[in-house]
Amino acid sequence: MNDTVALVTGAARGIGLATANLFHAEGKRVVMLDRDGEELANAAATLPGALAIICDVSIPQQVAQAVAEVEQTCGRLDILVNNAGVADFGPLAETDFARWRRVMETNLDGVFLMSQACLPHLSVRGGAIINIASISGLRASTLRIAYGTSKAAVIHLTKQQAAELGEFGIRANCVCPGPVGTKLALAVHSPEIRAAYHDAIPLNRYGTEREIADVICFLASDRASYVTGQVVASDGGFDATGVGLPALRGSS
Repeated sequence: MNDTVALVTGAARGIGLATANLFHAEGKRVVMLDRDGEELANAAATLPGALAIICDVSIPQQVAQAVAEVEQTCGRLDILVNNAGVADFGPLAETDFARWRRVMETNLDGVFLMSQACLPHLSVRGGAIINIASISGLRASTLRIAYGTSKAAVIHLTKQQAAELGEFGIRANCVCPGPVGTKLALAVHSPEIRAAYHDAIPLNRYGTEREIADVICFLASDRASYVTGQVVASDGGFDATGVGLPALRGSS
């Protein structure tokens, strides 16, 4: 294990856990944050030496306490992956303000709070911030009035971070996953929905959690040392195709 410290929020499952696994395999010291204490403990138990901290990133006091614990335990912080998020899909007419705020508190406020709290520790040696948005932040879609807007805001927040923090040697980039074959997605996506996604995605499949983690870890690495302010859609080409007629795909 080397002395590089990587902090991943929303690390108890899904893309966050896949990213923590990959950082750990690379020999980094991994810090895992999640508000689901039981799932977090189970996940951290599979990564020897990982530091697990229960934290709701939408609550400023919990964020401050978590970052203080990281500094006290690890003494440094090199990489911050703002992955924690909530998925809430519904039409505009059914999205009351409380529902809107629940999405924004985690998906947007959490990214802001974690980045701000970690900044003094990242700025000691420079570092990398990777924010996880979504393809829904790049292209509008039905039922994503709150979710899509929160992710679009994360994309612009990333660019603001890159513009402001570059002089301190801190890079900020954003990853926008397309449809990913998580357990949750496979449970809630009907066969009709999965077939429609396959028709709309040039690679004709869902991505995997590991494929998204590979992009995140690349952007966190020295191989991306001159990359900042970028938005990378890891989506099988979904964003590139726009709105089209799937039935015509094989006719050209």
